[in-house]
Amino acid sequence: MARNTLLVIDMLNDFVDPRGALYCGEAARAIIPAVEQLMEAFAKDGHLVVMVQDAHAQNDPEFRMFPRHAVRGTWGAAVIPELPLLPQAITVPKTRYSAFFGTDLERILKEYTPEEVWVVGVCTSICVMDTVGDLRNRDYAVVVPSQAVADFDPEFHAFALKRMERVYGASVR
Repeated sequence: MARNTLLVIDMLNDFVDPRGALYCGEAARAIIPAVEQLMEAFAKDGHLVVMVQDAHAQNDPEFRMFPRHAVRGTWGAAVIPELPLLPQAITVPKTRYSAFFGTDLERILKEYTPEEVWVVGVCTSICVMDTVGDLRNRDYAVVVPSQAVADFDPEFHAFALKRMERVYGASVR
């Protein structure tokens, strides 16, 4: 059986809840069922599920560009309650766009050796795309299910999907 990994990127209150500091809009709400279905399917089949979560310090430099969001330990940095709590899921806190920057993700993937890495979540044109680029730079086969990613901006979303497919060689389905 193929070993695959699902990276769930930033499905957090501050991005997916209408009260969140950087709410991505209804597009983010619309992907919840697809993300939930993939999480449950990966877990049921014994694949690795990784919850990648923004976890910023109170004075993170990113707040010069974006409003204060996903501060470590706050409601905004918590995974939305609509998604299942999978006891076997691994949590990877991050402080930058790519899930690799300053995290243990590279070690986790090297130990697990997935055949494919599936990437879902928000935001398509920022954290999803940067993580997919870093996965491809490490020669992982990447799948991006288009019904399970969302962005603030529909044009950026479409561009990011196209770029991940044409430039990075990800399989966008």
